[in-house]
Amino acid sequence: MKEIKQSTCQCGRTIKKIHEKKADRAQSGFLLSKIKYISGLVICLFIWWFAYSHLLDVSHYITYSLLHVGPGTHLGESLAFFFYDTPKVLMLLVLVIYFVGLLRSYIASERTRRILAGKNEFVGNILAAILGIVTPFCSCSAVPLFIGFVTAGIPLGVTFSFLISAPMVNEIALVLLYGLLGWKIAAIYLITGLLIAIIAGLVIGRLKMERYVEDWVQALDRNSLDKKVEVEKYTWKERHNFALQSIKDIVGRVWIFMIIGIAVGAGIHGFVPQTFMAEIMGRGAWWSVPLAVVIGIPMYSNAAGIIPIVEALLGKGAAIGTVLAFMMSVIALSFPEMVILRKVLKTRLIVTFIGVVTVGILIVGYLFNWII
Repeated sequence: MKEIKQSTCQCGRTIKKIHEKKADRAQSGFLLSKIKYISGLVICLFIWWFAYSHLLDVSHYITYSLLHVGPGTHLGESLAFFFYDTPKVLMLLVLVIYFVGLLRSYIASERTRRILAGKNEFVGNILAAILGIVTPFCSCSAVPLFIGFVTAGIPLGVTFSFLISAPMVNEIALVLLYGLLGWKIAAIYLITGLLIAIIAGLVIGRLKMERYVEDWVQALDRNSLDKKVEVEKYTWKERHNFALQSIKDIVGRVWIFMIIGIAVGAGIHGFVPQTFMAEIMGRGAWWSVPLAVVIGIPMYSNAAGIIPIVEALLGKGAAIGTVLAFMMSVIALSFPEMVILRKVLKTRLIVTFIGVVTVGILIVGYLFNWII
């Protein structure tokens, strides 16, 4: 018996050592894969930076040397703008979408919904607007997000703060504004966009318009939705693949708007006289801000498509407040998004939403035309 016990203990120690060695090998493999990932990322970032810093030279070479277009001509200015901004916007998009994709692998829409649930109105509006920046959902996500928020018991005003902030003050808009126009314009847009989202949400919340949410949305069983809430856990490789898939999905959706926006911006940059644009969208034209909003609402674009136009308008002497109003109306009040939201909101709530956000955008436009 004693020998059997000793043999059993020896086998147990041997099995334990085998498991410990396997765990050590697994840990070493994890560290090695992490080192390879970081090293590869650093190399890719260096290549990205090197290419990005030489885009202007490449655009001039293509326009003036390969295509033999004369420098200083309208066509030359337009082509140089197009060949410079197209890879620049695309490279900025890829970079920011990758890192935000990594972030989004940690923050699911269900987790966002849980964070906002149970918060009081004022804190909820602020938190919702901030979360809108790091959880970039487009208008196509408006319906499922709205349903999830309402069924989670999140106040209507808090929900609207998120739905305004998410498309308007998203990471793509901020990074493109920073890359194309500098940190001051990006900071102005960030602050004003957040204020519009917070204040509009507060106003809509105080109006107590929950009864204007479609009946079928209110009738959904909240518990049945909560049972589906699971936050997925990813390995490093899976997070990397998730970020790459995000690049494929988002760039696949926005590239056509990006090309159209850059082409329009190139045309404005090369062919529209500076004095004309200053007269139409300058500080002195009091009607330019509401006109910019009216023009922007029917348009369907996003940050990738509209920011090159913003860059060209500012370069031609348009007032910053007017341009900001135009940009915000395109992104936050686009007609297609209103059509999508109509599936879950009754007409009176849609009209109230448009009215409150429009007033906020007009105030921003006039304010910045006055102070800058």
